[in-house]
Amino acid sequence: MKIEKIDAINFKNDKATNTKEKVVKDETITLTINGNISRSLSAIEDSLKEFAVGYLINENMVKSLEDIKKIEINRTQISVEIDDALLKTNETVLCSDSAGGWRSKIREVTPVESDFQVDVHELIARIEELKNNAEIWQATGGTHVAGIVYKDQFIVKEDVSRHVAVDKVIGYGILHGFDLNQSYVIYSGRMPADMVIKMTRSGVPILASNAAPANSGYNIAKKGNITLVGFLRGQRCNIYNNQNRILF
Repeated sequence: MKIEKIDAINFKNDKATNTKEKVVKDETITLTINGNISRSLSAIEDSLKEFAVGYLINENMVKSLEDIKKIEINRTQISVEIDDALLKTNETVLCSDSAGGWRSKIREVTPVESDFQVDVHELIARIEELKNNAEIWQATGGTHVAGIVYKDQFIVKEDVSRHVAVDKVIGYGILHGFDLNQSYVIYSGRMPADMVIKMTRSGVPILASNAAPANSGYNIAKKGNITLVGFLRGQRCNIYNNQNRILF
């Protein structure tokens, strides 16, 4: 079960009432790499293989699915094996997620070369579809929601962490043969550097959100040739960097 009911007091119109409120059920998930590098985080116990793949790609630990030798999942414990040589040749242990002080750890940004384009009206429709598919958020208000769109496929994942939600959809795309260079990610949350760098490392050319970009995210988008779409709400949005990918 991803949702639990807990005791609460609801105060409304000057009246207090005992009630049961729905909350998202998160767990401490531990990802262990090659038996000695460990990461623990709060997440929903769901789509953990997708998360592991997305995390390894988005944190620059591997470049492709072929670099991952093994993934084993035992409830909240994820064990993965990658080539030891990869741990010695790139950023790896110095992850860019928000737990580790990413500003000093994004050492290089590889530009994404993609001729992919999407109509602005599709983005407007997708952000509504994203909200409509966010079942846990609708019930609890306690999750972020992310989606990946490739051709006619739209895959949605939720989690208490916006990073984990995005890792899960990118991991899903990799496991199911999506051409990430011809896909886009749409999600609920701000767009700082630690989120935009996930797009450059996975090769996704467009990141769209109902929220705002940060200056750090915009700078990474410029270096990485990523198109950002922010304030995607109602019938409006702002497009930042390489606006040619958005068709009006």
